[in-house]
Amino acid sequence: MLGITQEQLAERVNTSTNYIALIETKKKFPKPEMLERIAAALEIDPTALFTAEIHPLPEAEVLSRVQKQILGDITKFVSYRINQLGQETPCPFLP
Repeated sequence: MLGITQEQLAERVNTSTNYIALIETKKKFPKPEMLERIAAALEIDPTALFTAEIHPLPEAEVLSRVQKQILGDITKFVSYRINQLGQETPCPFLP
């Protein structure tokens, strides 16, 4: 429904593409924590992973998770740029 690849899902849940493939082919069964992460990444209720029905998460919960993901991405980017700047020239805003 989201049109994402195994690679994109793996990235969203911080695991390997191979592990996602093993789950899809029923060769591995994820732990509850991973099921939660997969459901969040797919923006569905975790119980939907065990049924043929799709139960979307409440809009507020989806928004909260998206905001947390965006904040995490921004934090990673800023840290990366600070590190780059530190290697090139001293940053005037850092001690």
